[in-house]
Amino acid sequence: MPTHQVTPPLDSLVLYKVRPARVVGVGEKIEIELDGGQSKRVRPKDIELLHPGPLRHLSELAPQEGAPTEAWELLEGSETTLRDLAELAFNDFTPATAWAAWQLVAEGLAFTGTPGAIQARCREVVERERAERAAKEAAERDWQSFLERMKAARPAPHDSHRLGEVERLALGRSEHSRVLEALGHQQTPENAQRALIQVGYWRPHHNPHPIRCGAPVGDIALPVPDLPEEERLDLTHLPAYAIDDEGNQDPDDALSLDGERLWVHVADVAALVTPDSELEREARARGANLYLPEGVVNMLPSAVTERLGLGLHEVSPALSFGLRCGDAGEILDIEVHRTWVRVTRLSYEAVEQRLDEEPFAALRAITDRFRARRSASGASRLALPEVSVRVEDGQVRIRPLPRLGSRELVTDAMLMAGEATARFCLEQGLPIPFAVQPPPDKTEETLDLAAMYARRRCFKPTKLSLDPDPHASLGLELYTRTTSPLRRYSDLLVHQQIRAWLKGDSALDRPGVVERIGAAEAASVAVRRGERLSNQHWKLVYLKNNPGWKGAGVVVAVEERKAVLLLPELALETRVRVREEVTLNQRLGITLNEVDIPDLSASFRILG
Repeated sequence: MPTHQVTPPLDSLVLYKVRPARVVGVGEKIEIELDGGQSKRVRPKDIELLHPGPLRHLSELAPQEGAPTEAWELLEGSETTLRDLAELAFNDFTPATAWAAWQLVAEGLAFTGTPGAIQARCREVVERERAERAAKEAAERDWQSFLERMKAARPAPHDSHRLGEVERLALGRSEHSRVLEALGHQQTPENAQRALIQVGYWRPHHNPHPIRCGAPVGDIALPVPDLPEEERLDLTHLPAYAIDDEGNQDPDDALSLDGERLWVHVADVAALVTPDSELEREARARGANLYLPEGVVNMLPSAVTERLGLGLHEVSPALSFGLRCGDAGEILDIEVHRTWVRVTRLSYEAVEQRLDEEPFAALRAITDRFRARRSASGASRLALPEVSVRVEDGQVRIRPLPRLGSRELVTDAMLMAGEATARFCLEQGLPIPFAVQPPPDKTEETLDLAAMYARRRCFKPTKLSLDPDPHASLGLELYTRTTSPLRRYSDLLVHQQIRAWLKGDSALDRPGVVERIGAAEAASVAVRRGERLSNQHWKLVYLKNNPGWKGAGVVVAVEERKAVLLLPELALETRVRVREEVTLNQRLGITLNEVDIPDLSASFRILG
């Protein structure tokens, strides 16, 4: 605010906002000249008189030699005027010294106030302010040095705390990064990942997706109780086979044949993981095992698998589902028991060579009848390419999964157990989560790759419901998941309900089941997304490591000027530009063009 309303004379020095100005015209409005020669008409109250002049040109306001520190020491703690300050600091009061004195005030360190009332601040305040400014200037210099190192992709070891901010954005734990903003990058997890790789903070193949999706990635450190003393049916006289992929670490189901009766034995996880225990709440919060190419993150402590995995000890405790399969593939004579079983572990490949031997031939005859019934009920026969992606010794290994009869045998046996369990629980009035799926919008079932690709898009996702409904793609009127309690929470919950019934205890009511399934399914969404994106990530790492990759793609859809290709060797979908007309199911030779790992994308071009 101006100190008075006196009209400043011509050629006087005035303050306009924070800039010096020379008065060149006086009237209803004051005409001023600013540095650079610009003229402006302003109101008297918009300017403040610093010196009456004469000031012929703003270039006269040159820097002044003087003793401003001594002036402050003399005036410390008192009030003065601009004129007195100029005379004390510069031994004169001219437009140049007035402007130099005002600069001391504008600096705001030793002096503050207005031209007519300037306060000389006390020493304690000045020293504190000087220290704060020095620290701020040092911090700014350090920040600018850090940005230069980032631009040069040469961060120093002490930059890790700042890069941690970028990492939080890359992992989806924050939405803002001052570092990326200062570097002019859009603040996205992908750009943060790219920056961390560029400066060497992350290795190029670092997989951020499980954490970014919110999936748990740490092991569980909870005590595991002992197996309770309880009566069990002894089925150790029946040969039992846990058939799974080579190297599987959590065998939780096995098959036995007792005459015409099929037994599906499942690890008795609910014997150790009881409702509302710490273990159960942790499993519920995780929803399912997280299967990554680089390893498995379990929903339960590894000690549970070590104690209960079928075939890991000479005799294993199980929850066993006995049933017969009628001539029409129907499930008959269902029974459920707590059991002891003696299990041999076999791989799918080993059993594939023995499908004509007993007991595998008899097992296959049973599951074939069941599969025929499912097919007649509209079960889908989708057989899109599948691969196993593993990271071993730092190398990405991708192996196509062949369509094995042994794998179909085990799959159908597990589905039989699921249907039998659903019927059993429905008959006993036990609330459980049924797996249901409405039929697809289109019903045509064909076996060529393009048709299967299109049909897969027609299916709606499987949902868990307390009300029994058909599962369309399985061709089952009634079904629940029950054979993977080591890996999946919903299966564990079904086991807990059955065990409560077997013991004569009260099972969970419907609201209790709904609450638990809701929490577990929310967690499972993060797990499934983390798995899917991680598989995509490692496929792209594999391609990045093989820049000359060539292969074949099958046209499964045609878009404007582009063909959608499925690469069977990688089970990877991509889009390529086409110049000539292509047809569905046509095989095209392609080669890798470019890979962008943070963006989870790869481009290919057609050979020839």
